[in-house]
Amino acid sequence: MLVFAIITAVLGMFQFGYNTGVINAPQKIIEEFISEMYRERTGEYITEDFKRFLWSVTVSIFAIGGMIGGISGGTVANQFGRKGGLVVNNIMGILGGVLMGLSKTSNSIEMLIFGRLFIGINCGLNTALVPMYLSEISPLTLRGRLGTLNQLALTVGLFLSQVFGIQFFLGTSTGWPYLLGIAVIPAILQLCLLPLCPESPRYLLISKQQESHAREALQRLRSSSQIEDDIEEMKAEERAHQHEVEITMWQLIRNKSHHLPLLIGIVMQLSQQFSGISAVFYYSTNLFTEAGLSDTTSRYVTIGVGFVMVAMTLVSIPLMDHAGRRTLQIYGLGGMFIFSIFITISLLVKFLYTWVTYISVVSTLSFVVFFAIGPGSIPWMITAELFSQGPRPAAISITVLVNWFANFVVGLVFPMMLHGFGSYTFLPFTALLAIFWTFTYKMVPETKNKTFEDIDALFRRKDMSNINGMNIPRKSIQSGEFIFEDKAVESCKIILNIPRKSIQSGEFIFEEKTVESCPLHHRSQCQLEELSHKNKFVEVAPNHLEDRL
Repeated sequence: MLVFAIITAVLGMFQFGYNTGVINAPQKIIEEFISEMYRERTGEYITEDFKRFLWSVTVSIFAIGGMIGGISGGTVANQFGRKGGLVVNNIMGILGGVLMGLSKTSNSIEMLIFGRLFIGINCGLNTALVPMYLSEISPLTLRGRLGTLNQLALTVGLFLSQVFGIQFFLGTSTGWPYLLGIAVIPAILQLCLLPLCPESPRYLLISKQQESHAREALQRLRSSSQIEDDIEEMKAEERAHQHEVEITMWQLIRNKSHHLPLLIGIVMQLSQQFSGISAVFYYSTNLFTEAGLSDTTSRYVTIGVGFVMVAMTLVSIPLMDHAGRRTLQIYGLGGMFIFSIFITISLLVKFLYTWVTYISVVSTLSFVVFFAIGPGSIPWMITAELFSQGPRPAAISITVLVNWFANFVVGLVFPMMLHGFGSYTFLPFTALLAIFWTFTYKMVPETKNKTFEDIDALFRRKDMSNINGMNIPRKSIQSGEFIFEDKAVESCKIILNIPRKSIQSGEFIFEEKTVESCPLHHRSQCQLEELSHKNKFVEVAPNHLEDRL
């Protein structure tokens, strides 16, 4: 059932990948359709500027729909559930596919544009709901691998759109409506299969307070009645956030405790789109032509880019839970940085030697390889891991909106960059990759094999220090080295502004001493010590403040 639910869910990411790449191959044929319809309606020939404008609207409205769907993801997930939201979303997918498929028969440019808008909304919701659903149904030890299937389904969809779009298949004047109308197939298939899948147990238990339904769903997903560990892990998260309700995006943005994980989620999404990979997907044929390849060869190499994406995503699946998210992201961004430099060099010196053309191809394919290893899949899954149940839908909505907006910006700006920068087009992406690598190295935590509560605790500890069982804000700690010592409360020198009533009699408290005099200095584990004036044991905090700071 787990495998079945995963395959069914990732059909949504397949839809996203397919519709991202499908519009590029038949560009000239669709432009001819636009010109013909304009001439039939007005009796005049369309100007090149207006035709270019209509084409850009047809392409970019997909990303605008994606932004609408992405920002709606949290609301839909809370209102209908994770699985329920995916079911409702397929109505948009079917509507969009039908409009695009019938646009030529109906001689309607408007149907084509609105079809692209609706399928964009569908894909935007999918990019929010599918990673959320997968992260919540996956076992802890498999969460990384299963999250990678988002990117695998996306790359398979992208690859098939490139294959179907070649000239001797559906990339013809009669075949392009079918090429676009194929979008109804994954939507109908998912609509039929989703009712057989269980809802997210985490959503049922924490958000809906339906423990019996959550147990039933979990037993189906694990094919076992031994689910107490999973239930206890969910309850631990629920207890930790029992006063936390589902919050809106605006409330999330205003909540200072969520600023750091939200910043990480946003930057990770930006690292995916502003890495330059969208430019490779949208304009790789043009890049290869600029490097000196023929038009026909460039098209086939572009299909090779899609194949490499699929192959390397498969390779990254076992690595995700073995090497970890942060490690793969660092290696991926680093490799992309290096090969973006090689792409620039090959474009600059292509006229010197014929073999430089092949360096351009190898560099581009290597660029794609490193993208597939980390930045391709990790941003989709890590936001769902960084947030607890309450703010998770809102956080995913915000980060998915950022991803789609960045996608829109790259698609809009890159042709101008190509015209203005020429052979130096990839240098801005090189600079951004260096920034993203530095941010990842310094700020992104490792989430491999950690529960949602463990991950949330990582951010809580950045602002709080646990002193004698009390969470003390770091900014309230004065300079100096503090250690713990057994003393009576009456003789305690209160170094921090801690209310005297909050210190219980017989507890360890702290006073200023030299580090050398501390018998517990640098002791990494908790230990039990017997109090001199009471016949009982207490737990000593594991780390000293000088170590924490």
